[in-house]
Amino acid sequence: MFEILRTIDAMRDWAKTERQTGLRLGLVPTMGALHRGHLALVEEAQRRVNRVVVSIFVNPLQFGPAEDLAQYPRNLEDDLRQLQGLNVAAVFLPDSDEMYPGGLGVTRVTIPGLSEVLCGVTRPTHFNGVATVVAKLFHIVEPNVAVFGEKDWQQLVIIRRMVYDLNFRVSIVGVPTVRAENGLALSSRNRYLTQEELKKATALYHSLQEARQLYRQGERRRDALRRVVVDVLTNAGLSYEYIELVNPLTLQPSPEYLQGPTLVALAVHVGSARLIDNAILGREQLDEAALHGNGD
Repeated sequence: MFEILRTIDAMRDWAKTERQTGLRLGLVPTMGALHRGHLALVEEAQRRVNRVVVSIFVNPLQFGPAEDLAQYPRNLEDDLRQLQGLNVAAVFLPDSDEMYPGGLGVTRVTIPGLSEVLCGVTRPTHFNGVATVVAKLFHIVEPNVAVFGEKDWQQLVIIRRMVYDLNFRVSIVGVPTVRAENGLALSSRNRYLTQEELKKATALYHSLQEARQLYRQGERRRDALRRVVVDVLTNAGLSYEYIELVNPLTLQPSPEYLQGPTLVALAVHVGSARLIDNAILGREQLDEAALHGNGD
């Protein structure tokens, strides 16, 4: 059975004790509403370290004023039940007052450029909130390894850049997106969807698969590859916030004729939910160390 730690001091003391015995720590940051995707992150962390900490904290700093902070799914009892069978060592359960005493504070971690594209266009403060809370978690837990999902590829790139620029002594590991049998990327926000909307949402995956197939057939024109994604989503009756082809490491727009590995990233509105997904065309050309960390 894992320990439940609700204060920063308790989390720090626990982690210090574990490190003093020579054990390596892994951190899986979450906002709860756990699903198989989160559990895959825990399992990857367990392959790399001796003790795994899962944090559950719905971070208000990464929600804009018109976003779904109040409605974000929360089910702590179910979250803890799911973690019980995974040999997790500790669960960090701070509340907002613990993480941001006296309010949300004034200090922010910002990553210009990377945080202002893709999701950052319509969520201009989101990644500042993500980077700030993750930096706080890294300082509190001091993990050797931290594991994040590739479904939010932009977040993964931003966290890696923050770690590099701020000299955090933590290896960042990305885990491929976990999907339902129909291809839909698992997401806590899928709980917002009706059964009919869940069926429509599979168009995100199918659109990416169509782009992959076209790429394998030799298509390298950016606009042609984007067009097939647009067509699949439009035919499914879905509206999209963005569909972009970018460099997977810099997030800068791809040239008109693709020259190397390319991230197809999209954000789509399905019912009341905003869903994201992505695929990397030519992924086999990417350095695996850049994708999955340094092997720690």
